[in-house]
Amino acid sequence: MKALTYHGRHDIRYGEVPDPVVTGPTDAVVRVTAAGICGSDLHIYDGHGFSPELGYTPGHECVGVVVDTGGQVTRVKPGDRVLVPASVGCARCRQCAAGFTARCEYAESGTDLCYGVSPKLPGSQAQLLAVPCADVNLVPLPEDISDDAAVVLTDNAPTAWYGCRRAHIQPGETVLVVGLGPVGLMAAQSAFAMGAARVLGVDLVAERRAFAAGLGVEPVEGDDTRAAIRDMTAGRGPDAVLEAVGSDATIQLALKAVRQAGRVSVIGVSQNKAFPFHMYLAQVKELEFAIGLCSVHYELPPLIALTRAGRIRPEVVVSHRFALSEGPAAYGLFASRSDGVRKILLDPTG
Repeated sequence: MKALTYHGRHDIRYGEVPDPVVTGPTDAVVRVTAAGICGSDLHIYDGHGFSPELGYTPGHECVGVVVDTGGQVTRVKPGDRVLVPASVGCARCRQCAAGFTARCEYAESGTDLCYGVSPKLPGSQAQLLAVPCADVNLVPLPEDISDDAAVVLTDNAPTAWYGCRRAHIQPGETVLVVGLGPVGLMAAQSAFAMGAARVLGVDLVAERRAFAAGLGVEPVEGDDTRAAIRDMTAGRGPDAVLEAVGSDATIQLALKAVRQAGRVSVIGVSQNKAFPFHMYLAQVKELEFAIGLCSVHYELPPLIALTRAGRIRPEVVVSHRFALSEGPAAYGLFASRSDGVRKILLDPTG
């Protein structure tokens, strides 16, 4: 089959790799109809991967059609259209049984919990994807959810909803979203769905701020971001901050911008093992701080219902589409943050 493979910093290649096959009675193989490039994939693209290995297929966001299953798979069958959650659960532990796949008790490392971050679980930017424990890790898709929406529901939307849920957003509150990429845009939609009266948005890219404004977000403008946030909140600060970037600077901004006794929820991926957390500031401001990785399976049920009801619109964050063969160029565009790029879908069928 054809797939993208990672060979080092800024080196994504399109070529032939072995077809995946069902190797156990609980596994399945899915023909990918649409795959996404995630902001986390850019960590790999920039040479800051989650594994030192090279040559593996990246990607952890896709929808497709089941083509083969093991004999013990009962939830799906060949021909079924399915969503593949980015997080990977086992079929044995209590945490995965409850939907908390990011807490899997049998995972030896983070590379066990996600497709496309090492050779261990080859990724979804390919024509076919092998899925372990298919009854746990495949979700049948309703016909009224498009591929565009479904790809966003595999990771970006659940991560955003998880972050908002952990920020305990209450009706009538003011929420700040730092980073208006796909996860940040879905965080804004999630905050509104949870009852936020206002959502402010910070991003360095003017086109992203303008697009977010069309979704009801109030863009934070000007060179002094903290001062602008204070002015927009009458000097008080937002009740909750969703950080969707993962850089030291944006996490520090979230901690400093939030109001006294406010809540900060970090859903951007940080690879800094020595982040200078301002403990005294957090203590004096009496802050609540949450950080973690989303268990997609747990967050999906309300998101599917909200999508079908039109309360959230995951598909609106998609801005560009490329054939899988154009994957290297798609990565380059996404990394450049130019041409209004927000979310890129890859088509392995074209």
